[in-house]
Amino acid sequence: MMNIVLLEPEIPHNTGSIGRTCVATGASLHLIRPLGFSLDEKSVKRAGLDYWHKLDLHMYDSFDDFLLKHPGVKIYMGTTKAKQTYADVHYEKGSFIMFGKESAGIPEEILLKYQETCIRIPMANDIRSLNLSNAVSIVLYEAYRQHDFGQMQMEGELHHHNWL
Repeated sequence: MMNIVLLEPEIPHNTGSIGRTCVATGASLHLIRPLGFSLDEKSVKRAGLDYWHKLDLHMYDSFDDFLLKHPGVKIYMGTTKAKQTYADVHYEKGSFIMFGKESAGIPEEILLKYQETCIRIPMANDIRSLNLSNAVSIVLYEAYRQHDFGQMQMEGELHHHNWL
């Protein structure tokens, strides 16, 4: 199981979509306050559809509170400022992968303490960043790919026909 950590997320439908991705992959979602929305907002639940109640959700009052409850954990920091890509690292089972708020990312004071585990998604020079939900999906699925997708269903079935 992997762990996605969102530091002060601001946009409810991004968090809802990330929550749904966490449910689909078996990952836990860790939210660090302050949030830019209420968790009972319709847009969070709409993006998470009817899966929100299945989400393994953890809440923290601050980054320090998160660290206090998870002492010594290795945290991969998703940032556009990193020197290595998300595919350059090996994610241990149970890894924590953190992303910052949509408007500013993870504060540089935090990034400096985690230089070795900062990761980026390559993109064109003229774009500031990817949508947070898309970035989480890219990195999370790479982490699971490195572990043969864990216990995820690897084959699908057609509803009205059979595969040959």
